[in-house]
Amino acid sequence: MEIKIFGPGCKNCVNLANNAKKAVEETGVEAEIIKVEDMKEIAQAGIMSTPAIAVDDEVKIKGRVATVEEIKKLIS
Repeated sequence: MEIKIFGPGCKNCVNLANNAKKAVEETGVEAEIIKVEDMKEIAQAGIMSTPAIAVDDEVKIKGRVATVEEIKKLIS
């Protein structure tokens, strides 16, 4: 599984990445977490509001920090 965190590296983007790491640890799912900070790549993914999270190249949540529980539901 591939989890992408989209954002320029702001505080909310860091928090979302941390929540994703915690969700992966708690569920035991094998996943690679990739941070996408390039604004061109973010725009190409159709994201206009960061932070955002995608699971296996499908954008699931954008414009806010998803909680650990929300992310666990996305990856389970």
